[in-house]
Amino acid sequence: MGSKNFWVLLLLMLAGIVLGGFIGNATSGIAGLSWLNFGQSFGLDSPLVLNFGILVITFGLTIKITMASIIGMVIALLVFRWI
Repeated sequence: MGSKNFWVLLLLMLAGIVLGGFIGNATSGIAGLSWLNFGQSFGLDSPLVLNFGILVITFGLTIKITMASIIGMVIALLVFRWI
């Protein structure tokens, strides 16, 4: 696999995750589609703060995986195979 294919796959996967998350949030109030927003969050609950006196660095990462984002990743893989 060449580097161009990797970057295209990475871009498509990120687009699938972002669009899936957006669709999941948008359909959370609709009774028949609220299952799309079902998922789990992983990461740090509170950010990690390093205070060096004159420099303060804050680390934090939270990932929310929903059903819609999983569907978005599957669609992105199908699009990648198609192009």
